[in-house]
Amino acid sequence: MTAELHNALLIHNPNAGNGGHARRRTLDKARHIFANGGIVTEIAETTGPGHATEIAYRAASEGRHLVIACGGDGTLNEIVNGLATQQNGHRVPLALLPGGTANILAKELDLPWDIPTAAEKLVRGTVKEIALGLATPLEQPEKKKYFLSVAGAGPDGMIVYSIDLGLKSRVGILAYWWEGIREVFRYQFPHFRVVSGGHQINASLVIVGRTQNYGGPFKITTEADLFEDRFEILTLTTRSGFRYLSYLPTLWLGKLRGTAGVEFFKTDSVVCEPIDHNPIYVQIDGEPLTRLPVEFRIVPRALKLLVPGAPS
Repeated sequence: MTAELHNALLIHNPNAGNGGHARRRTLDKARHIFANGGIVTEIAETTGPGHATEIAYRAASEGRHLVIACGGDGTLNEIVNGLATQQNGHRVPLALLPGGTANILAKELDLPWDIPTAAEKLVRGTVKEIALGLATPLEQPEKKKYFLSVAGAGPDGMIVYSIDLGLKSRVGILAYWWEGIREVFRYQFPHFRVVSGGHQINASLVIVGRTQNYGGPFKITTEADLFEDRFEILTLTTRSGFRYLSYLPTLWLGKLRGTAGVEFFKTDSVVCEPIDHNPIYVQIDGEPLTRLPVEFRIVPRALKLLVPGAPS
């Protein structure tokens, strides 16, 4: 329960999901709901990329009882990295008020999009420890980052790397669809090596899932579990953009498993490395990271998460 979470900081990205003044009014309602549950909440707004990480890190240093994220998956990822890298022994629980484009974690936790309604579920919630994924660029390990929901390498990394941020701010998730269509016709879908223990495969796409939800209406790693200390991995081997398009109806119907050229497996670590000169880009939680080679590994008990409670 939330009885010991009295002092909270709400980190708000006003640019996520076309927020602005209307969202601030709903956040005031949410703060009132938290206050009725004994949680006094102060708001800090982000001003640019990386700011949410700084605010979250400072909140942990100051001994806050709870950090509440209001923004999209990118904002949430920044906050996760601020909390998970804090080394003072005080691990601050994280909660989410959905406020972005995809909101993968909100879908995973069955959090309503309506912010006050989500706040009502959170004040009845329970704090649980979960693992995080850690993506480490093997040639630049100092750039390692945690991720909460999903990572990937190949065409989805290229989509995230190439997306027009101005278009994303105007049309939201449709910008990803537009970039995806462009990549079908110009991306070469080069193979790279995926290695986990004794398992090795050459693939054109890898999805490293901590959650069942991927983005938009899609669920890909449907046997992933946020409360399990393993990833579910998806690999695709095709190098045809049109074959990728052909997978969409199958994915929509939830019948991707068993399809030729598609493989799923579970692991707590996987290394992806290039096999030629083609650059392969990586995304974590919908944000660009770097090029391969990258190691993805599970870090158990890396984050405390406020999981929403059932309706009263």
